[in-house]
Amino acid sequence: MSEETSHTDPATVADASSDVVGGADAGVTGAASPETGSVAEAAVSAVEGASGTTEAPDDVADAVAAGAPAPGSDGAPVDPREAPQQAPAKRQRAPRPHRGAQLELRVETLAHGGNGIARTPDGWVVFVRGGIPGDVVLGTITKRKKDYGEAVIDEVLEPSPERIPAVAPHPGAPWQVLPYERQLEIKAGQVEDALRRLGGHTDVEIEPIVPSVEQWRYRNKLEYSFGEDQDGTLKLGFHAAGSWQDIVHIDDCLLASEVGNEARNHVYRWCVDQGLSAYDRKLHQGLLRNLVVREGTRTGELQVRIVTSVGEFDVMSLSLYLQEHMSVPITGLLWTQMSQVGETTYGGDTDLVSGGAYIHEEICGLRLRISPEGFFQTNTVMAERLYELAAEFAGLEGWERVFDLYCGSGSLGLTLATKAGEIIGVEIVKESIQDAATNAELNDIRNAKFLASDARTGLPDAIELAGRPDVLIVDPPRAGLGPRVCKRIVEAQPKRIVYVSCNPTTLAPDAQRIVEGGYVLRKVRPVDMFPQTPHVECVAVLDRVA
Repeated sequence: MSEETSHTDPATVADASSDVVGGADAGVTGAASPETGSVAEAAVSAVEGASGTTEAPDDVADAVAAGAPAPGSDGAPVDPREAPQQAPAKRQRAPRPHRGAQLELRVETLAHGGNGIARTPDGWVVFVRGGIPGDVVLGTITKRKKDYGEAVIDEVLEPSPERIPAVAPHPGAPWQVLPYERQLEIKAGQVEDALRRLGGHTDVEIEPIVPSVEQWRYRNKLEYSFGEDQDGTLKLGFHAAGSWQDIVHIDDCLLASEVGNEARNHVYRWCVDQGLSAYDRKLHQGLLRNLVVREGTRTGELQVRIVTSVGEFDVMSLSLYLQEHMSVPITGLLWTQMSQVGETTYGGDTDLVSGGAYIHEEICGLRLRISPEGFFQTNTVMAERLYELAAEFAGLEGWERVFDLYCGSGSLGLTLATKAGEIIGVEIVKESIQDAATNAELNDIRNAKFLASDARTGLPDAIELAGRPDVLIVDPPRAGLGPRVCKRIVEAQPKRIVYVSCNPTTLAPDAQRIVEGGYVLRKVRPVDMFPQTPHVECVAVLDRVA
């Protein structure tokens, strides 16, 4: 589903850790580290043996996948659901180094967010940004909580035997120091580990992971952030890992195409020549905020959208500059003025400066329109493979009524239209629904309808509109479906459910909730949509028990 509307974008946000997915020598173990302190503390508590429940809150789903061995244990992962249902014994916390302390740390495992996991001699858990299993590092503690800390690497004292040189200084590609085959191994292990332990799915068939066709320059959309050095020099790149304010300048973004990167560089040079200031995220002042570059991989169309604070901005001069300097024409230039203090590229007031407001992409034989804030998978080639896999798992015969929840711009559902009797798409973002309806018309697809609604409330509306689904497809955000949507899905009683997931630690409990409603999880297949990052997609199929 939409990393723009709901998901974390792996190229623009350096995720904090959340689950251990691979050790230096063994298979997959578990542990957790958080994007928020509350999740992290829950994770570490679970690691150290606190009892759990079978119905963990959604925002703690990742944390419940705990498993890094507690100090003095036999090394086996602890599953909170198997703990005795009694008050946990009072424990003594490991001594905590102070923030700013410099420690020698040996990284034991990898976390789901891409960070390494180490322990102090007293057993205090430390999440090491940029560490990989086998590294011995000198690190400084940057965060100090009751049960865990976070550290940045000052020096790699002994590199892991698996470590390879980084290709580019890119915070959106934290796993580039691992060989690609090792990345695939860890991601596959992450999916299996989450399903087995988090969801209790011990009998499910897990098929081999589908590797990405391209390991670099695979993204059709990048969101860059403006910032400044201490001397006021303008920067354009990505947030430093774990920082909401510091920006790492990028000269050549190796996740973008050459043309997309050319557009980024020309906008940057023009802004420098104009002497423009970046938005200060602490003081809430300054002009330049973000740059969004979007392409049609198959159509060659290119869209540039610059996001600024409200104020004067000579955007027509920028348009002329791009016309003069770009090696290919810009399909559309847009300017978004943002008044809110938080950093986002969504909302605000957007004006079309030149060209068209939309770009197009081609996938699975369809031509699709994408609006400036509409969702489309950011790896076109692998999105096609993902959709083909979803179609294979759906096993349509041509007569079925298919519901497509979290349908975005309708791309997945529309690729199934010729194989189904009817497609009903549900999506909360109205702009995406408008794109979906337009895309159905562009491709002369007449058996598809779309509803602008939340999945939980929209599912009953879809049933009232069309009747109960035979097959239901879901592609939710990283937070997953949650208990309420799972309940609605079970009540809808589709014969088959195809679950496209971008987060195995929420897929696992969601699938378990659906299984408890009378379904069986048949098989799951991981798909690598984002090489050089810890993110992994997968497709699962569940069938209703007769």
